[in-house]
Amino acid sequence: MLKKPALLLALVFTCSLLRAQVKFNGNFEQLDDKGNPLGWDLTFDHRNTYDIHLDSTIKRQGKYSISISPGKSKDGYGAINFPINHTFHGKTLMLIGSIKTENVTDGWAGIWLRVDGDDKKVLQFDNMQKQALTGTNDWKEYVVRVPYNEDEALTVNAGALLAGKGKMWVDSLRLYLDDQPIEQAVIMPGHSYAADKDTAFLKGSGIDTIIVTKQNSAYLTLLGQLWGFLKYHHPAIAKGDYNWDAELFRILPSVLKCKTDIEFSKVAEHWVDMLGKPAPCTTCKTAAQIKDLAGTPHYGNLFNNTIFSKSLTGKLRYMIKNRYTGRNYYVDLGTSNAGVPQFQHEKGYAKMTYPDAGYRLLALYRYWNIINYFCPNRHLITEGWDNVLPLFIPKLSKVRNKTEYGKTMVMLIAHIHDGHAFIQNDAFEATKGQYRVPFQARFIQNKFVVTGYYKDTIGVKNIFKIGDVITAINGISIDQLLKKYLPITPASNYGAQLRDIPGNFLLRSKNAAFSFSLLRDNKPVRVKINGLEVSKTDFYSLDWNSEPKSPAYRTLNGNIGYLFAGRYKNTDLDDIKKKFAGTRGIILDLRCYPSDEMEFTLGNYLKPYVSPFVKFTSASNGYPGTFSSMLESNGDKTGEHYKGKVVILVNALTQSNAEFVTMAFQTAPNITVIGSTTAGADGNITPITLPGDFGTYMYGLGVYYPDGTCAQRKGVKINYFVEPTISGIKAGRDEVLEKAEQLIASK
Repeated sequence: MLKKPALLLALVFTCSLLRAQVKFNGNFEQLDDKGNPLGWDLTFDHRNTYDIHLDSTIKRQGKYSISISPGKSKDGYGAINFPINHTFHGKTLMLIGSIKTENVTDGWAGIWLRVDGDDKKVLQFDNMQKQALTGTNDWKEYVVRVPYNEDEALTVNAGALLAGKGKMWVDSLRLYLDDQPIEQAVIMPGHSYAADKDTAFLKGSGIDTIIVTKQNSAYLTLLGQLWGFLKYHHPAIAKGDYNWDAELFRILPSVLKCKTDIEFSKVAEHWVDMLGKPAPCTTCKTAAQIKDLAGTPHYGNLFNNTIFSKSLTGKLRYMIKNRYTGRNYYVDLGTSNAGVPQFQHEKGYAKMTYPDAGYRLLALYRYWNIINYFCPNRHLITEGWDNVLPLFIPKLSKVRNKTEYGKTMVMLIAHIHDGHAFIQNDAFEATKGQYRVPFQARFIQNKFVVTGYYKDTIGVKNIFKIGDVITAINGISIDQLLKKYLPITPASNYGAQLRDIPGNFLLRSKNAAFSFSLLRDNKPVRVKINGLEVSKTDFYSLDWNSEPKSPAYRTLNGNIGYLFAGRYKNTDLDDIKKKFAGTRGIILDLRCYPSDEMEFTLGNYLKPYVSPFVKFTSASNGYPGTFSSMLESNGDKTGEHYKGKVVILVNALTQSNAEFVTMAFQTAPNITVIGSTTAGADGNITPITLPGDFGTYMYGLGVYYPDGTCAQRKGVKINYFVEPTISGIKAGRDEVLEKAEQLIASK
């Protein structure tokens, strides 16, 4: 009798899964009635200004390929896209395609693959930027792979792009899911959550003004902490039965009317009771039972306030012991992204560029609780994360327009001291201005110093000299400007802030005309110059890779190898081994972002044994606020290994993967690290979507040396601190590189 229902369920499940009807026109052979490849968007959602053509002359196979070239475009890239609006059953997407290039410079050519979820949120993306295909290349196949989360994915986009100058052709594209052609993939039934059907507040919260007092500030603080606690612990919310954003707006008017602690506690307790009592959990672990426990939960003031009644506090403690441990509607702690949390179903409410008071409070609550429960570096927040919530309730209540909202949110985000807390907000970006000066400057010996040029235009080299010390910009002193911009510059440490402030603020403006006060050879000089349009010059690439056409590796003085990680490719490794064989030492320049993964390729060549080089901490599944740790190793006992000295150069540009690579190499023999404090921002990142079409990121992994030394905020361990000097800059010397050569030459 038990077999019949089981068989029936199996049949129902089988019927709900359909073989895909997708026809991926990867050879461009099928044309529509207008003569365009069927299914392809050659306009890239009407954003393309590059020339896109169906080419019947140059092709890999069949009748056609697609060519992409800039033509007369002033934009930075052009692309084509094949959108697929289905959810499939599977775990890994793979796109294979043939590419031919001609004189590609100032960018790269590639195929790309993207998976989108709810509210067009990008879940996974790869565009071959790290493979950096440039120059002239004959037809060759390339591959991109991304994880696929069938529980969250709604659409797949596949295509090709050209960033920069030159020309590319693409042909013979094939799309696979779990190594099967996409045409054979199984379509999943559409997701259905009660939370998605609650659209009552999509046009506004109904709360335009919140007047914050000392009393209701305490209530609003506890409300935010309670809102987040319930969101990640109560089964009804975690299963997607409630639109928890909307429920905040339903209870908020009652909270704002509360006059006494007792009244507020009753409102809060009634809210908790409305959700129902969770069933006893027989699988819930205590914190002590978490394997490799590295961090315990913190609940703000929920359990140490005098406002909540004992009965309410008891219900919350019960909820911790009987929390929901399944897949949470709002956060995925699966293994698809190296254990980094993914915050799904978080709407950005893009049309609300200036959110009302209720939505601004929602933005604060959402962000505060994400950091509180899932940021592995919460304990490194200098100000104390508990103090940040009541600090920003009045700040966000008072903002008057979208510009103030953007600045205040950036100020909030800067409090987590995270170099990965990038900002995506048009209103905030607009405050920086569209003009930037054509010279480079950075902080050296606590002075703001001219160090180079982006373009030799408008006589910039005659107006500014290398080594000039900038004392004021547009009549405002550098000290005053730093005080203004430090609070809205997210970074892990002060050195990284000083790295970012020049390009984001000091040397950028809404006005084309700039005036500078300088000290040149200790004599005051006043000069003026017009800026360049930011959209027409790739300032970022020149800051991080100042000599893009220089070789990735070469020998110095005949017996020292030099390798610049920003231009390194793993395919170069065999040639590097031959070229550097017999050299006295290798200088590895990591004052950049590595262009390829090095820790397990070059790293294994330098390290003749296997051992841990890093300890990660990440959020534990099933217990919000706890973190567990794991070790990762590198090295190779077999094969040939380099026997000479290795000196690694680092500075504030050494961030994220560059720091990770440095840590990996530091466990090899004969390694010396020299330079200045690195960015202190390692670990995989995860995007965070906030109301007002506001996006940011956080690092989802804590990063430590195997001995427990924390690398976040502090940066990597350095053997010799060596920094540039103003006199060295004026003389055109690289003093850090010179020190490295001395160390290798010494006995």
